[in-house]
Amino acid sequence: MTLSHTMRAVEISEPGGPEVLRPVTKPVPVPGHGQIIIRVAYAGVNRPDALQRAGLYNPPANASPLPGLEAAGTVVEIGPGVTRWQIGDKVTALLPGGGYAEYVATQESHALPVPAGMSLKEAACLPETCFTVWSNVVMRGGLKAGERFLVHGGSSGIGTTAIQIAKALGARVFTTAGSDEKCRACEDLGADKALNYREGDFVSMMLDEGGAQLILDMVGGPYLPRNVKALATEGRLVQIAFLQGAKVELNFSEVMMRRLTITGSTLRPQSDLAKARIAAEVEANVWPMIAAGRFRPVMDSEFALEDAAKAHARMESSGHVGKIVLKVE
Repeated sequence: MTLSHTMRAVEISEPGGPEVLRPVTKPVPVPGHGQIIIRVAYAGVNRPDALQRAGLYNPPANASPLPGLEAAGTVVEIGPGVTRWQIGDKVTALLPGGGYAEYVATQESHALPVPAGMSLKEAACLPETCFTVWSNVVMRGGLKAGERFLVHGGSSGIGTTAIQIAKALGARVFTTAGSDEKCRACEDLGADKALNYREGDFVSMMLDEGGAQLILDMVGGPYLPRNVKALATEGRLVQIAFLQGAKVELNFSEVMMRRLTITGSTLRPQSDLAKARIAAEVEANVWPMIAAGRFRPVMDSEFALEDAAKAHARMESSGHVGKIVLKVE
């Protein structure tokens, strides 16, 4: 098919709040070696998009400056060297950027087939959270059946994904959220215990259970020393963001004496090969969970592409439960 030379998109006009997201017209990307062009039906909205918009998370040098790290749609063009996909295939994909647009380029190895029976709207919400959760909770954190797992921000896109995947793996799942309503939503997803962090202390909750063997945290700041206290001996803490700051004072003698592990990662700067390996693991392990009905993305709200500013305002209000999407087609 012949593609248009231009496309609708949303760009970050300058660093700032949601109001700096501006509808524009941009050239349609051209696929490089091993890349596919996707006509975007839906794009997921994620915290890193807001950090990029605020000027706190610059895209890699070779990435699109447009926000958007995941999308689902139809393959409309393939570059040289592409072997898996054909024009017309329905895919959901992790993106280096550029998802807030009608067309986007990504590596073919970062795209996965839309799970059977799943809408493109739901499928658009899979890559960023599934890649992040699987790579950090399982590949890095080593979660095993029967272990006590604590995830903060249980009602977020990452949290709702982590609860379901950890439960499917046979872990005992604990979480924190900011309201009783959000806690009930987490327990409905399978969390064994959800704590309203405005009213209770997660350190006490976990120590009463014997300590967490694995914690997934995106809060940072004052949570870091509290997470260390909440870990069982030889427990692991995996840090994936620092919403309350990356600098904190920590007494490392406790880490040494109780043989704790503190690690972490962020997805976007990793190599194409590393992301391809994560994609293969997600397809082999999470896609069967979806087919078996053990995992489904939790949907919060939908906005038109041109209303991306409203979507960001919704996300930053912290009133959402699950994923926010932009409808592009």
